[in-house]
Amino acid sequence: MNRKMILRTLSLLTLLPTTAGLAQTTRQEDKNLMRNLGVGLGAVALQKAVQGKHKDAALYGVAAAYAGKKYEDRRKEQHVWRSYRRKNGKRVGYWLMRGERRLRYVSLI
Repeated sequence: MNRKMILRTLSLLTLLPTTAGLAQTTRQEDKNLMRNLGVGLGAVALQKAVQGKHKDAALYGVAAAYAGKKYEDRRKEQHVWRSYRRKNGKRVGYWLMRGERRLRYVSLI
């Protein structure tokens, strides 16, 4: 009984949205959503396997694998975009500002 409650709690916590996602770009939000779905669905698949519901566990496991594949695709796409920008002389980062004055450039790569 205790193990079931822990697995259920962990699966619910991974599916809850975080406040850090409020300031993210759409691409980053999609990538993080796929990662969180993969982890959450994997936890649910494990829970169903422990309960002996093997068909449900297989279904959730396939869904978790698909979410993991989508996450990897988004991650690689983001890497390609950053590499493209770096090769073509476009900066990836932001200016640290104090009022109207630029203090320094903060590189994200």
